[in-house]
Order: sequence, then C-alpha cells, then structure tokens
Amino acid sequence: MIRKVKAQRYGEQAGRIEESIAIEEPLLLRVNEQDVAILMRTPGRDQELSAGFLFTEGIVDEPGEIVSILPSGHPTSAESLVTLRGPLLPGATRNFYRSSSCGVCGRTAIDALTQRLPEIPPLRVDPASLAPLVQQLEEHQSAFAATGGLHAAGIFSAQGTLLGLAEDVGRHNALDKVIGRCFLDAVLPLQNHILVMSSRASFDILQKAALAGIPVVATIGAPSSLAIEVAARAGIALFGFLRPHRVTQYAGLA
Repeated sequence: MIRKVKAQRYGEQAGRIEESIAIEEPLLLRVNEQDVAILMRTPGRDQELSAGFLFTEGIVDEPGEIVSILPSGHPTSAESLVTLRGPLLPGATRNFYRSSSCGVCGRTAIDALTQRLPEIPPLRVDPASLAPLVQQLEEHQSAFAATGGLHAAGIFSAQGTLLGLAEDVGRHNALDKVIGRCFLDAVLPLQNHILVMSSRASFDILQKAALAGIPVVATIGAPSSLAIEVAARAGIALFGFLRPHRVTQYAGLA
C-alpha cells in the first residue's frame, strides 16, 4: 500500500528526504474470461474490492453467484479473475476504465439507480454522536497516517462501534472494499449501520451506500447535489462537514 520515494523539501526543515507515498496501480477485473473493468486502486484486499464492485455495479446480487475470485499470478500486471456460476450478462461487458477519483454521474444514472434501490428503514441518530466516529476512523487509518494520501470508509454499528474499515486512493474503492467484505460474509443489507467516509459525499458514494442498504451516511467533506438527491430518494440520512462541534444534515430531515 505504501512506497518510499526520494523528495526535496523546501522552506522549513529543507533538504533531501524520503517520503511514504500511497501506491496507485491498475487492477484488471476479468469475469468469466471477459475484461470488465480496469480499477485504479491501492493494492490490497483485491478480492473484497472485486466483490464489492460487482455487487454495487449490479453484476451480481448474491455471494453464491460467485464461484471464485483469484489473482492471476501474471508477472507484470495485476488481474482479478472472477468465475460466476452463470453467464455474464451482455450489459456487464462494458470494459470501462475507472480512475481513483471518478464516478458515474447524471440524472439518467439516478433514475436507473432508483429502480434497483432496496427499501431502507430509517435509522435515527443523534448528530452529536457522529463526530466521535471520525476520530475512531482516523485512529485506524494507519496508511493515511504514513502517507496523507488515502481515503477511508468505515462501517459502524448504530451504537458507534467500528465494524469494518478500508483505505484506498479512491474513495469509491475504499467503500467497495468494505461492502465487498460484507457481501462475501452475506451480511447485507447493512440496516442499523452507519457509514463514515473521510471524503466528500459524491453520487457514487451514495449509490453504493444505498445498494448496501445503509441508512446513515456521514462524510468529512461536502455533499454534491446528486448525492443529496440520491440520499433523499433512498431514504438515507446524509450528513456532511463532520467537525468536533458542528455537523450539517442534508437529507433525511424530520
């Protein structure tokens, strides 16, 4: 997840230094021997990332549909080889590239998403209880502490217990990793759970949270207009700008 590089620092404490940098490398996702996507991600937990991506993209609905997820063992490139019990539907063979910062946005995407959304029972939380969750998240971000270049996604119980966390250069990859773990463990939907993200709230974050059945999403950064619209349609309580003494709610208002 981390690589050491030589650098030059200017200003205070100037000089030649060695820095820890977050690794970003491509992962080719092959399903039933067909190229489906290239994910720009931080290496590690590729099985969970693959499973989470397949679920949140609607390619699989149940963990039993996946026979295996294996690394290719290719000497020069990282590949995740997925075998499904059934055929890969034609619509899934998009072979698209996804960067570590992109999402698929647009009103048509929201309309299509709405047709797939599960019913999410509301979860009432005390807004003041969300700020301590950020501190918990930061305390477990070991790779971010070393590099300053990774996002984190954390799944918490309604009582504020951290249940799962993943880090990645891409915020959506971090979320796919934690959702993928829950998917493989057959514990979806994540009702009565809270998602905390170290990033802003974008369309793709709310899309994935909605499909996982998460009723509360809280982010350190701001939400986008599409994120708010997805949250409102899905019945998700969306909070942004998490700070020790301030938080703003954008969707799920009483």
